[in-house]
Formats: sequence, C-alpha cells, structure tokens
Amino acid sequence: MLTRRLLPVPVLALAAPRLARAQFPDRAITMIVPYAPGGSADVMARVIAPEMARVLGQSVVVEQRAGAGGHVGAAYVAQSARADGYTLLVGSVAHATGPSLQTLSYDPVTGLTPLGGIGTVPMMVLVAPNSPHRSIADLIAAARARPGEVSYGSSGLGTGSHLAGELLAAATDTQMLHVPYRGSGAVYPDLISQRLTFLPDAMGSAAGQVRAGAVRALGVSSAERSPIFPEVPTIAEQGVPGYEFSIWLGFFVRAGTPPEAFSRLEEANRIAMATPAVQERLRQTSSIAIPTDAVGFAAYYRAEVARWAELARSGRVRRIDG
Repeated sequence: MLTRRLLPVPVLALAAPRLARAQFPDRAITMIVPYAPGGSADVMARVIAPEMARVLGQSVVVEQRAGAGGHVGAAYVAQSARADGYTLLVGSVAHATGPSLQTLSYDPVTGLTPLGGIGTVPMMVLVAPNSPHRSIADLIAAARARPGEVSYGSSGLGTGSHLAGELLAAATDTQMLHVPYRGSGAVYPDLISQRLTFLPDAMGSAAGQVRAGAVRALGVSSAERSPIFPEVPTIAEQGVPGYEFSIWLGFFVRAGTPPEAFSRLEEANRIAMATPAVQERLRQTSSIAIPTDAVGFAAYYRAEVARWAELARSGRVRRIDG
C-alpha cells in the first residue's frame, strides 16, 4: 500500500526563515551628518531625507555626529554601525582627502562604499561688510606684505573651507594663518567683528549671510561666475589663474552592506535627487550635478581620492596635523 511521505523536518526548518524574512527596510533609517548643524551637508540632508523616506516607506532620521572635520561620523559608520543598510553617511570631499592628508582611525576607501552623489558646491570667499579688503587681489597683497597675519577661519581641520584656504595660499605663494572652528556657523561672529580676515564657505551656507548683508563676498571658487551671484567675480579672474575648488557631497554605507539593501537605498537616492524640492535646493546653492548612481559615484570618488593623493605628493597641499 502506498503512503504519503512528509518533508523531512530539517527542510521545513530551513524554508521557514526565508518566508519570514522582512523586506528591507522594515524600520527607520539613520542618516549621519558628520558636520555641525546649519552647514551644506546638514541643509541638503534635511531636504533629501523626507524624499527618500517616501520611496522607502520608512522614516529617514537625520543625526549629527560632528567632529574631526567630518571623520568622527564617518568612522562611526565605517567601524561601529552595522553593515545592514540602516545607517547612511553624508560624505564629502574630506573623505577623499583624508587618506592622503591625515592620519585617521579608519580607512574611508575600504571601510565605506559609495552609494550615490548629491552634488558639488562652489565656495565663496567672505569678509566683514566694513573690511578694507575689496577684492581677492587685496587679500593677496596683504598676505604678501604681512606674512602669517592674514587669517582665515574654517569648519575644522581637513574640511572644505580649510582646503580652499590652503589651496589659495599655495596658489599665491603666501603664508596665511588658518584658524579652525567647530562648524562654519561658529566662524561668522569673529569674521563680522574682523577678528578674522576672511572665511571660505560653501555657497549653500554662505548665500543667506551674503543676501542679508552680514558679510561681503569677494570671490567664488568655481571656474565660472555663479548664476545666482553673477556680480561676484571668480577667484581665477582676480589674479589667481587656474584656481578652482568645490566641495562635493554624496552618500556612503558601511562596506559589506547586503546587495538587496544597497540596491533599495541607491534607488531611493536617485528618485529623491530628481524631486522638485531637492532640485530647487540644489539650484539655490549653485550645485553642479555629479553621478547619483552607485557605479558612477564610485568612479567619481576614486578619481577624487587619486587627485588629492597627487596634490599631496607634489607638495601643492600639506599634510594636516590633527
């Protein structure tokens, strides 16, 4: 007589977890901003996060972990956060310069995986409204007349504002005094009171200060004038030919993030970046597009790492003693 045979218990046991496994994401995602509130990374994160949340069907919570020029938050993602896709990093140019210019507790290249780009933003060189310096040429002349006395503030060692100042000093063969702060917002009171000579700040966070008349813009670091500040000349056209510098932002996850989670996050970023709200914010900051897909952004990031390594080898930028 024929009898029915049941599946062996081990086969059923293996099948059950696959049926029960939740689709990514099944809880909130944390977006780490490794800089102080109010800066370009924070501003962009708070516009992009809700758009990504709509795509993913889960909350995207922005969390500040500032310090060490963006490396405290990045080290947390690369070393402490789980590689499960539930923690995103808003990375920047500092995570391409760090391997060549600083001694870090982690390796951004091997510890993080590029997910997708946000954009690249030019800098503005700012002075107090009543500063005697009316142009970049004035700053350069003062630096040559009084080596080490012309000072500039930055968001911290290794940040975009620091590197912009370093490149300006190197390009003009002058000595300028770098004064690091904890975020660009902390620099403005000393700049406005003229305890500092100038500040290179990202256009995203500088634009409001310029429009309000709190500071005056001497130049922009892009190759061409900004369409939103056409009256402000480039640094290159003011006696520093070839000078060009911008800070870029993009998303990273911890290396080893599962492919299904990585793919969903990449898709969410691409869709979010194309929304009217995000595009308008990018336009307001004169941001230039960079690849939003993972493959394109990874190539962009590797090229940036290589570029800064070459600048360090050639002596055009110095190592940062942090």
